[in-house]
Amino acid sequence: MLNIVLIHPEIPNNTGNIGRLALGSGCRLHLVKPLGFEITDTRLKRAGLDYWQHLSVTYYESIDDFFEKHTKAKFAFLSSHGKKFHYDIPFEENLFLVFGKESKGLPKEITEKHPEALYKIPLFSEHIRSLNLANAVGIVVYEGIRQLQR
Repeated sequence: MLNIVLIHPEIPNNTGNIGRLALGSGCRLHLVKPLGFEITDTRLKRAGLDYWQHLSVTYYESIDDFFEKHTKAKFAFLSSHGKKFHYDIPFEENLFLVFGKESKGLPKEITEKHPEALYKIPLFSEHIRSLNLANAVGIVVYEGIRQLQR
């Protein structure tokens, strides 16, 4: 089982879709506050449909709170600033896949502290900076499942 971590997600529809993906892929979802919406937002529930109640989701008050609770965990951080590609992630059970907020990505303090664990999804057009967060999470999660099932 993989862990999907969203640091300061801003768009409820994305988080709802990622929650649905987490449930369908057998992943745990971790949401790091502050969130850009209320967890009761109807857009979150609509995107997650009626699956949200079945989802394994953990909330954290801050980035520090998250890292304090997972001191022995292994991480892969996803950022357009990564030098390695997502298919080079050393996937293993209980790996934490960490994604930043839609508008700015991961905080600089995380990318600077963990350059060896920073990965990106390749883009083949100079006209975009990044993919939609829910799409990016889906790409990385299912690549991890593919590799773990070999």
